Amino acid sequence: MAGITLAQAEAQLAAWLDASTKVAQGQTVEVDGRRITRADAAEIRNMVEYWEGRVQALTPGTGRILTRLAIPS
Repeated sequence: MAGITLAQAEAQLAAWLDASTKVAQGQTVEVDGRRITRADAAEIRNMVEYWEGRVQALTPGTGRILTRLAIPS
């Protein structure tokens, strides 16, 4: 998804965290036109993890550091 801003990623993360809280309380919630119930807790967890990663990647100074190990032959 090219072009997602930090603000958009943070808004999505907040929406999915709110959905997680509501579903944990036994409520049904609608996010982006999808109705989510307790049975969809795994999907909510996956979306929270996804948006946490996007927020981290877009936040200056907190991006993932990639290292490569080269072993000479």
